[in-house]
Amino acid sequence: MFSKAKFFLSSSQFSHTQPIHTLLSSPLFKSLLPSSVRIVEVSPRDGLQAESTIVNTNDKIQFINLLSKCGFKTIEATSFVNPKAVPQMSDALEIMSNLPPNCDHISFPVLVPNIKGYINAKNANAKEVSIFTAGSDTFQKTNTNCTIDESFERFDPIFKAAKEDGIAVRGYISCALGCPYEGPVSPSRVVHLTEKLLEKGCYEVSIGDTIGVASPGTVFTLFDLLSKANIPSDKLAGHFHNTYGQALANILVALNFEIKIFDTSVCGIGGCPFAKGSTGNVATEDVLNLLHSLNIKHDIDIKKMMVAGEFIRSKLGRKETPLERALKIDHPYFKSFF
Repeated sequence: MFSKAKFFLSSSQFSHTQPIHTLLSSPLFKSLLPSSVRIVEVSPRDGLQAESTIVNTNDKIQFINLLSKCGFKTIEATSFVNPKAVPQMSDALEIMSNLPPNCDHISFPVLVPNIKGYINAKNANAKEVSIFTAGSDTFQKTNTNCTIDESFERFDPIFKAAKEDGIAVRGYISCALGCPYEGPVSPSRVVHLTEKLLEKGCYEVSIGDTIGVASPGTVFTLFDLLSKANIPSDKLAGHFHNTYGQALANILVALNFEIKIFDTSVCGIGGCPFAKGSTGNVATEDVLNLLHSLNIKHDIDIKKMMVAGEFIRSKLGRKETPLERALKIDHPYFKSFF
């Protein structure tokens, strides 16, 4: 299923001294890449939940409306969690009541930690929910006050109800490539958790580098093990944070395992409120730049996405992104985007 992927890091046909642009233009390299990628835009939920500035509800609604015009097929809308634990998401019901009209072609998943959250999401007319476990018990306890095994016990009634209600379930594995409390995470444990989530009813599982400590080597090791477990690549997503500037390199490795789904966040906003040292998600615009350079289709209108990014950046008091600066000075490279 992923057999060709091994060439990227191990083939003797790629010299260690070969210039990167020569490597990227190699027919062999390009034969390993998917022709298209689905971007899951997570900024309204995973992005805003960790920001110290709480964006008001009307601005969130406008932000989601702007994102809905960009070509995304999936936009994480909000989460039905304890508002005392995550006050940034306390307006979940209002958000779901004001989703953009005429957007049946877009999925707006919401995060739910337990059956109570699921019921609230269902009552808010959610068509898709996300559940989450972790690669380490310590992180899971810090995040949800339960162990990994206990998290699956909480999932059982959600899976049962979702099947009866016709609601799709997406799974997340947080800290799949490193934990802020326990350090390295066993790849075999992540494979086991992935298999378990899929068996119970998740239509796909997002593999999360929650604190951004993954490197191309550790990403290769994990996705190689996932491939050897015969887990279909179209059931997996990559969720990378850019704490140490490795996110794009890690995505490049995942692409070579035919991973076609990536979670990204406009302007790189977000992080994890329960993971000390976690910085923002990989920026959507940076990922689109990477995909553009590799001629991988993504269906995102980057001009409209930049408008959405500038809007939310202004609400958070963030500086302009490197891509925004480049576009302002009419950088010749980026003319090919439009």
